[in-house]
Amino acid sequence: MKVLIVDDEKEIADLIEVYLVNEGFNVVKAYSGNEAYDYIEKEDFDLAVLDVMLPDIDGFALCSKIRHSKTYPVIMLTAKTGYTDRISGLSLGADDYVTKPFNPLELVARVKAQLRRYHQYNENEAENSDIIEIPGGLEINRTTHTCTLYGEKLNLTPLEFGIVLLLCENAGKVVSTKEVFEKVWGEEYLDSNNTVMVHIRRIREKMHERPRDPKFIKTIWGVGYKIEK
Repeated sequence: MKVLIVDDEKEIADLIEVYLVNEGFNVVKAYSGNEAYDYIEKEDFDLAVLDVMLPDIDGFALCSKIRHSKTYPVIMLTAKTGYTDRISGLSLGADDYVTKPFNPLELVARVKAQLRRYHQYNENEAENSDIIEIPGGLEINRTTHTCTLYGEKLNLTPLEFGIVLLLCENAGKVVSTKEVFEKVWGEEYLDSNNTVMVHIRRIREKMHERPRDPKFIKTIWGVGYKIEK
């Protein structure tokens, strides 16, 4: 995993690097706010350690920059023992605070703890990915095998559910009639087979879709079907 260290005191940044590299981390160092700003813009990190007091862009501004588009953990370093910096950093989205001077082993332990929490959170988010939401009110759940529209459960057969699930998993893309049939039915598709079309019509009826202007399942003539993102 890659960690960004930002500290204008080269000795401190180098010391942190030694301890993190010994634990198997890939470390990128910046000795100024501007240098760090460029790294944040161009590279992906798993965690950042930011010194509050920098000669140009301070650690608070860098933390704010990270939180504008990134979710990885941020640990702030400060030479001040008061609560003002701590509160400011946490309010900007910092995850932890370490006061200088510090024990490098404690900092490494805090880095590991933050990464552990971060990845556990992401795993829980991944579990929630079993639910696919389509803008406009359509929601499908792989685990419970249910599909709801505007909060109301749709009474779909297993084959109908399979069709909607396939289209939702490929939202924004056109799925060919052939692919729908072969993935949902598990059989070889024949050009004269109208089975998919019939099932799409039934699904639309259950969704109370207008045949000529459906809101969710669009027909791409001569190709297949699509659900917009």
